[in-house]
Amino acid sequence: MSVSVQKIVEPAVLGEGPHWDDKQQALYFVDINSKSINKYVPATGVHTKTLLDGRVGFIVPVDGTNDQFVVGVERKFLIIQWDGENNSKVKIVKELGEVDQDVPTTRINDGKADPKGRLYAGTMGHEEPPGNFLMEKGSLYRLDRRGIVKMCSSISISNGLAWDLREKAMYYNDSPECKIRRYDFDVDTGDISNLKYIFDFKKNDIEGFPDGMTIDTDGNLWVAIFDGSCVLKIDPKAGSVLQKIPIPAKQVTSVTFGGPNLDVLFVTTASMNIKEEQKPPCGATFMVLGLGVKGHPNVNFKLP
Repeated sequence: MSVSVQKIVEPAVLGEGPHWDDKQQALYFVDINSKSINKYVPATGVHTKTLLDGRVGFIVPVDGTNDQFVVGVERKFLIIQWDGENNSKVKIVKELGEVDQDVPTTRINDGKADPKGRLYAGTMGHEEPPGNFLMEKGSLYRLDRRGIVKMCSSISISNGLAWDLREKAMYYNDSPECKIRRYDFDVDTGDISNLKYIFDFKKNDIEGFPDGMTIDTDGNLWVAIFDGSCVLKIDPKAGSVLQKIPIPAKQVTSVTFGGPNLDVLFVTTASMNIKEEQKPPCGATFMVLGLGVKGHPNVNFKLP
């Protein structure tokens, strides 16, 4: 089967944070700059969305519920209730905490639940105009039963979380570094240690920046390349590119596996006019078929 890339959702300004809910067979994602949370059901082709009161960096379902989600809005972690319908009202169920209170110009940019359901989410520096960031103002945080713990500081743009339990590893991107980080990962505590860089984009002459990423069941990383119009499949052990998937949008932001067999790669993109106009289909959400690999089920957030 040949690889095909299909547009499934009309363009967003800054699509990000795709999460496949296996129970509902639905894709959730955000449009950060438009302050919207989104739901797409492939079986019906129905796309719904609604607005929040601030820029939203991620949406992850709460485990054991059908209508509750943890979201990162500006610098706060919130539990919200949303019925998934278009333009329906969102109820704030609980505030879980606020990060970067000493740096009030940052915002939450990306977040995921780790294999145990703990929340990892990071922040990034103020951006004005688009593409011009305050560097090293963000951090990476973990939220679990012990509260909010700062894992890394001096982060510029927090992105790209993925875990490999067989290798006891966590992979992470601080996008402007143009490198992929690897940490030893303690699955019991959620602690990380022993930072190593396992891939350097500049040394491999790759244009663009590593953004969101996911991992397949073979242990290979799939990395969205912002300003690179592609997704790269990277072997983290060998530090080599195995495959390049061209995407018809310059600003590729994130990826996740989904579908009934977890063999569809969903790809979010952006349409921010940085240096040049980003015309449709830039900003659309795509699905990639025929890759011949499978991902792991996305993990929902488990309330502390």
